[in-house]
Amino acid sequence: MTEEEIREGIAKHQWWHQIELLPGVMTPGKSQNQFLAKILNLPEDMTGMEVLDIGCWDGFFSFLCEDLGAERVVSCDIWETYGREAFDFAREALGSKAEPLHKSVMDLDPALDGRFDLVLFLGVLYHLKDPLGGLEKMAAMVKPGGRAVIDTVVDVKTLTERPVMAFYPGAELNDDPTNWWVPNIPALSSMMAVAGFSRFESVIQVYGADRTIAHGIKMSDKEYARLKSLDQRARFTWSA
Repeated sequence: MTEEEIREGIAKHQWWHQIELLPGVMTPGKSQNQFLAKILNLPEDMTGMEVLDIGCWDGFFSFLCEDLGAERVVSCDIWETYGREAFDFAREALGSKAEPLHKSVMDLDPALDGRFDLVLFLGVLYHLKDPLGGLEKMAAMVKPGGRAVIDTVVDVKTLTERPVMAFYPGAELNDDPTNWWVPNIPALSSMMAVAGFSRFESVIQVYGADRTIAHGIKMSDKEYARLKSLDQRARFTWSA
């Protein structure tokens, strides 16, 4: 594409991400993805890695992983807010090989879609009516020993060590009716353990004090099966 074609294409689409399609030519997204990318603590060298970007939207993080050397990137979304046109345009403009996958996290199946060294789950959890089920679906896509990176709103008003979640039945959270559940930190760490992650590696407060980034390392299938067989009260009890 020529620079003129890229500029004209940018103007035709709605954007959530800010993506530099040419030096100095940026899509006008509302997201803070440029800031988030600096603090996600992603591997600096992804050579040979397979990456799944769940809730990819316009594809910024998919393209970032490609730039970091990922061998394969699958960009997964249902594209119901703005549609997929912006992603397709950015992919073409960048010459990206990211593979679009039109699926909800709840429909992902490792037998059909594969398992990945790195799974990104950024800004998705609080949109799910079944957040634990969504985490378990996401975890199933991670190879044993692989990593998941989760960015989510957390409920900092719930000052308790107990794992609890806040429910938003309307548009109370950011005036967005697609937001449903927000965990506190103990709930997030415990849900990640239940979903099959052996370490809640880091918790970083960002955007003030109402979001967090969590890294989880996937258990081996054998270890996860052993823990699932234990008494419910003895399983998966973590502190953040």
